[in-house]
Amino acid sequence: MDPRIREHARTIVDHSTSVEAGDNVVVSAPSVAEDLVTAIHELLGDRGANVVAMDANPRFTRAFLRAGDDDYETPEHVLALYEETDVIIRVRGETNATEQSDVPPETNAAYKRAYKPVQGEMLSKRWCLTQYPAKGSAQLAGMSTEAYENFVYDAVTLDWDAQGELQQQLVDILNDGDEVRITSGDETDVTMSIAGNTAINDTAEHNLPGGEVFTAPVRDSVNGEVHFDLPLYRQGREVSGVRVRFEDGEVVDYSAEGNEEVLDGVFDTDEGARYLGELGIGMNRGIDQFTYNMLFDEKMGDTVHMAVGSAYPETVGADNELNESAEHVDMIVDMSEDSVIEVDGEVVQRDGTFVFEDGF
Repeated sequence: MDPRIREHARTIVDHSTSVEAGDNVVVSAPSVAEDLVTAIHELLGDRGANVVAMDANPRFTRAFLRAGDDDYETPEHVLALYEETDVIIRVRGETNATEQSDVPPETNAAYKRAYKPVQGEMLSKRWCLTQYPAKGSAQLAGMSTEAYENFVYDAVTLDWDAQGELQQQLVDILNDGDEVRITSGDETDVTMSIAGNTAINDTAEHNLPGGEVFTAPVRDSVNGEVHFDLPLYRQGREVSGVRVRFEDGEVVDYSAEGNEEVLDGVFDTDEGARYLGELGIGMNRGIDQFTYNMLFDEKMGDTVHMAVGSAYPETVGADNELNESAEHVDMIVDMSEDSVIEVDGEVVQRDGTFVFEDGF
């Protein structure tokens, strides 16, 4: 077994989820990731945890959704499992990244609504989402298998203490601020309040790799237009050239150059799907290539992402409204050129470089 797989497993078990003796752990992963899952199981056994393994095969999900009638109920047996779970480890790894491309967006939206209580229970636990460098994922990224393996392992084995110190400087700025304005080129100019909310320093506790600072906008405060000029890959489809206009927090107009029907399904999921739940700022300079994988792409330096849908409760202050939704869909703006982030009128990033970095 590649020693980097064992290092990846140790980071998951010890850093990201801090597994202890007696913890009930669910590991959900595709069969292509069996080496990583095996290494995780060895560590869980050594730590004295209890483990349940689940095969996360998109072929199974596709078959189920295509055979259904969009009248889904919350799977109470799955909810019961997660109610009794302490730690959830989810591993991604594609053999066919387009497996679910022929599932209608409205079907995905219906399933998301039914699954929302399960999602909420999962997010209340110690959880980690990570990536196995499968060949299908490498192909989607346009990389050789070896190059993608190096890319993934370099990203997940970062010095997270040092990364956290870098990011804390932005956390402090945001936590002392009230209003954020983001401009990029001629098509992005958006303002939002973050007053009373909390910025989080992502050092790979939940997402591995980590490398962002994120918070939640005040729900009804977002105004302006955003051109998400980097594509997202969702439900086996590339959604490109997304443009969104916000008024008093709500998405009032949108378009996409490719696969706009995917956005139709997202925004029609529920009321909360038309509001922003997250503002994230990428700070991981080790992720230097776009790979059509949001787990990595949203962490890239020189990017900002905004997620429509559910907000993370830990980012929302007690006096502010938590945006709730069955969806959480991140979309990215390239901030490397002709771009500025302002906090309370002060420029904190210009063309991808932060005020506390050399070359600002």
